[in-house]
Amino acid sequence: MLLLAIAILFSVCNFQGKAFPPPKANIAHILTNDFRYPVVDTGFQVNFSPGTEWAANGNAEQKLPAGLSDETKPLQSDKESTSTRTKVSIKGDAFCINGIPTYPGRTWKGLKIEGLLMNSRMVQGIFDDMNPASVNSFAYPDTKKWDADRNNREFVENMPLWYSYGLNCFTLNMQGGSPVGYGASKCLNTGFNPDGSLLEPYMKRLDNILKKADELKMVVILGIFYFGQDQYMTDEKAIKNATTNIVDWLFEKGYQNVIIEIVNETNFVYYDHTILLPDRIHELIDLVKNIEKNGYRYLVGTSFGGLDIPTANVVKSSDFLLIHGNGGKDPMQIQKLADDTRNVKGYHTMPVINNEDDHYDFENENNNFTTSIKNYISWGYFDYRFPGETDYKEGYQSIPVDWGINSERKKAFFRKVKEITAGNK
Repeated sequence: MLLLAIAILFSVCNFQGKAFPPPKANIAHILTNDFRYPVVDTGFQVNFSPGTEWAANGNAEQKLPAGLSDETKPLQSDKESTSTRTKVSIKGDAFCINGIPTYPGRTWKGLKIEGLLMNSRMVQGIFDDMNPASVNSFAYPDTKKWDADRNNREFVENMPLWYSYGLNCFTLNMQGGSPVGYGASKCLNTGFNPDGSLLEPYMKRLDNILKKADELKMVVILGIFYFGQDQYMTDEKAIKNATTNIVDWLFEKGYQNVIIEIVNETNFVYYDHTILLPDRIHELIDLVKNIEKNGYRYLVGTSFGGLDIPTANVVKSSDFLLIHGNGGKDPMQIQKLADDTRNVKGYHTMPVINNEDDHYDFENENNNFTTSIKNYISWGYFDYRFPGETDYKEGYQSIPVDWGINSERKKAFFRKVKEITAGNK
C-alpha cells in the first residue's frame, strides 16, 4: 500500500509537458495531470503532507483545499457593490486619485513627484497552492503549515504601515508570481478555473485587499496572467473569459482604485497562449477598454521584461506603459530604457511605471529608483529571498512572505519612499 501511495504522489510531481486539460476540466482534474516545470527548493521544506490523507483501507487519497470540490464551481455573483472612496484616473502623464494628482505639490530635490505612483511588487497577496505535492514547501516556519488566509490577513494588516511611508500603489496578480523569487515552481496557483471562471476563495481574498486599499486611497495594479500558471487555462476562449470575468467582477464590486496589467512580462517566451504574447496582447487590452459601464472603464496596459521596450501596438492601445528594470545594474540602463520607451512609434503623453526592479543601492545618489524619478517614471520595488537566504523576513515575493517592514532591504526602500514623498498621514 505504501508503494501505491508513493506512486500516486509521483504522478502529481511529474513535470513532463502535456496537453491542456479538456474544456470541462476543473481543479481536481489538473491535480491529476503532470506539471511542466521543475521544483525549486525554497528552503522551507517540512516533513508532512497536508494535501494527502490516509483512507481507512490504507490507500492515499488526494484532498483538495478547503473551499474547493471535485466539481469546483465558478464564483456566484452576489451583485454586492462596495461603497468606494478611491477613484484613479489619468491626466496627461500624471495619475490622480479622486481627481487630484497624487502627492499634490510635492517635489524632491527639484524633481516633480506629484502624479507618480510609488509602488512595490506584492503579487502574492491572494496566493494559494492547490497542488498537494508542492504546498508543503511553502509552510510557515512557526506553524509548519501553509495558510492562504493567514497570508492574506497579514498582507491586509500591513497595508496601513506601507501607506504611512508614502507608498500609494502596489502590484497584485491573480496568478501570483514565482513563489521562489526567480525560477519555476510546480505550484498550482491559477486564480481561475481552466475555463476562465472565477474561484471563490481567490475572489474573497482579492476583495479583502481591494477593500482596504480603497479605504487607504491606494491604487492597485492588478495583473491577470502570469507565465508560470497560464498553461492551466484551457484555450484562448478561457483566456478571454477570465479577462472579462475579472473586469465584470470589479464592476459589480464597484472598485475604481484598480488599474489592470493584462500579463506580467508579455514578451516572456514561456506563455502558452499566443494572445498573451506581444504581437497579439493588444487584443486583450482593447477587450478591457471596450467594457464600459455607467460611463466608466478600467485603465489597462501590460508589462515587458527587464530592460525591454514596449512594442508599438501596445503603446497604441495602452492607457499607461509598464516597464521593468530587472537586469539594470547601472542606472544609465534605466535612463536608456526611459528614453527608448518614449521614442517608440506612436508614443504620446501618458504615464510610465517601472513596476518591477530588483536593484536597490538606495544610499547612493544615483540608483534605479532616483533615475526613474528624474525621468518622471513611477518606480516599483521587487524583493525576494536571494539564493542562500533563509530568513523568513527577507523579500515580498518568496513564499511564505513576512509582509512587515523588518529586513534591512525593506527598511531601506521604505525610508527612501518616505524621504521622496514625505509620507502619508
